[in-house]
Amino acid sequence: MAEKPKVVVRKSRTRTSAVVREFLFTAGDIPQTGALGKYRQKAWEAYSRLSLPTTQDEAWRRTDLRSLAAQEFKLPADEAYQELPAPPAALLKPLVGDQHGGQILLLPGGRRVDLNPALAARGVVFTDLQSAERDHPELVGRMAGEIVRVEEGKFAALTGALAQNGVVLYVPKGVHVDEPLHSLLWGPGLEFAHFSHILVWVEEGASVTYVHEAASPTEDGSQSMHAGIVEINVGDGASLRFVELQSWGGHVWNFSHERAQVGKDANLDWVFGAVGSRLTKNFSDLDLIGRGANGRMSGFYFADGKQHLDHDTQQNHFAPNTTSDLLFKGALKGASRSVWQGMIFVAEGAQKTDGYQANRNLILSQEARADSIPGLEIKADDVRCTHAATVGKIEAEPLFYLRSRGIPQKDAERLVVEGFFDPIMQRIPFEGVRERFQHAIEEKTSNI
Repeated sequence: MAEKPKVVVRKSRTRTSAVVREFLFTAGDIPQTGALGKYRQKAWEAYSRLSLPTTQDEAWRRTDLRSLAAQEFKLPADEAYQELPAPPAALLKPLVGDQHGGQILLLPGGRRVDLNPALAARGVVFTDLQSAERDHPELVGRMAGEIVRVEEGKFAALTGALAQNGVVLYVPKGVHVDEPLHSLLWGPGLEFAHFSHILVWVEEGASVTYVHEAASPTEDGSQSMHAGIVEINVGDGASLRFVELQSWGGHVWNFSHERAQVGKDANLDWVFGAVGSRLTKNFSDLDLIGRGANGRMSGFYFADGKQHLDHDTQQNHFAPNTTSDLLFKGALKGASRSVWQGMIFVAEGAQKTDGYQANRNLILSQEARADSIPGLEIKADDVRCTHAATVGKIEAEPLFYLRSRGIPQKDAERLVVEGFFDPIMQRIPFEGVRERFQHAIEEKTSNI
């Protein structure tokens, strides 16, 4: 690529004095590796310059971090997982049939990698970040920091500097991976800071399906934190189906900066699912940089209790004849809150753009709240860009219909909620994954 496209970043308001306490990490916590040494040092320098966000920053205006116990967090020691709860067997089950094309398990202070030898023989790299730095230094050096800049925020910089776990997926030109690849980031323990860096590079004409899950049990007594970076490059004519599922425990504060670049005539199908965490702030950017690029973003979230889920999405059309389609659906109960901020940006000269975004919210209690903020910024004159946002309660008519067929009130309400989410569930390509999140939705709806 001759010239990197300019990334659209929302401007911040004038900053007031910070009220969030700083982390206690030091430069001595930076992993001592060769391949990413300069990158990590650059990230640490950015982290040292940047302040933690406050509600005076426009992107964080609805997400307050004053309750984040920043000074309590520490990095897991090597092999810390041996004294912590193991991941449930259900999270490690094959996505299709009786085996994976490859599976990576990321643990506090450890990791486990399995890849079909036939895929490795075709040049596919699917391994953890630490192993990739050792075995594929040139590849990792070419990928890290090329799509998500560490200067984009305090958490991005901190993750870039300290990420002790992660995944590297590389599919060579023209290779089609038929079996799905799967990774699980399992983060038990209190007062731990889990940092993960996901790097995905699908070369020209290649294709792959990749499912990444992040999960932990809910533990009482303190907080834990996860901060992550996801960098995705889909080459010309390539195809990637990427599914991200988040079921962090109710004590986890979760932050991520994610961006995908999609090349000429390439396709990305990106699915998000979020049912866990105490607080989530997720930045997800889709950059369509080649003529004819296509991207679909599908998301669902279900919050209860005092959960706060904030998703900030951007669909950036940098080339002509590009298409983006975003649909996020969420349900809220208890005193939970969701925030969705979406922007479709069309660059000058990106004619024949077709961009769509919609956010639908279902409110299931008096105290729950959903903020839905779509946006358009268009600098071309031959485009079709539309957006929609709705916030509402369960309608009386379908409930009346179900009850008239003898279905009790509570069961009728659960059926309506399940039907509300079904269009998104059908976009998750694997029955086993769908079943896990349908079960999570059933648990949250059990007390409607």
